[in-house]
Amino acid sequence: MTAPDAHVFAAVPLRGARLDLEPLRLGHAAELAEALADPALHAFIGGTPLPEPELRARYRRLLAGSPDPGTVWCNWALRLRVGAQGAYGAAGSAVGTEGPYGAAGASGAVVEAGSAEAAGVAEAAGVAVGTVQATVTADGAEVAWVVGTPWQGRGLAREAAVVLTDWLRERGVPRLVAHVHPEHHASAAVATAAGLAPTEVLHEGERRWEWRAQGRGAGVRRGGELPDPTG
Repeated sequence: MTAPDAHVFAAVPLRGARLDLEPLRLGHAAELAEALADPALHAFIGGTPLPEPELRARYRRLLAGSPDPGTVWCNWALRLRVGAQGAYGAAGSAVGTEGPYGAAGASGAVVEAGSAEAAGVAEAAGVAVGTVQATVTADGAEVAWVVGTPWQGRGLAREAAVVLTDWLRERGVPRLVAHVHPEHHASAAVATAAGLAPTEVLHEGERRWEWRAQGRGAGVRRGGELPDPTG
């Protein structure tokens, strides 16, 4: 399998039913530092929320790209569109570790938190509510997602994960991987909605979830005409 083409996997604007996935930029740091400020998001992955200066520095490293020529980092901010209301009804909020700073790459370690609190939060629209990312190699892609506590419990992580994984499949990624804590059933629902299935593999207390392409023609794209990412 050949290395992924950075042009093919460059983050482009994507669109879900309620979310706009905006290619990450430094200007997102101020909004996301506030949106992701709840320490509960780190209950199962460790660490603490980053203040804006540190988050901006992290985003600068992400945007510089992987130092490994065989790896492409893809990152988006999630923006809830003005007028987008309602939820899928099933808990689907999650948080994932940021791949370039963990041993497993774009790990999908997830945690559901704060949905009870979210019920009392006024519907916010037109604001950044989280992020998604993929670390793409010749073997496939590891995916991660995070939605801030005030917006959890309404299926936004599920929507974002489906949009992200569909985009990766369209580009010929042969395998998708996420890691989910065994006790977080809502996070498993996000992975299931994205088409991944649990395996018997455990990594640092998290279960590996995978999707594999079928057929001899599956493989990472290196160039050529791409499908419309907003279609």
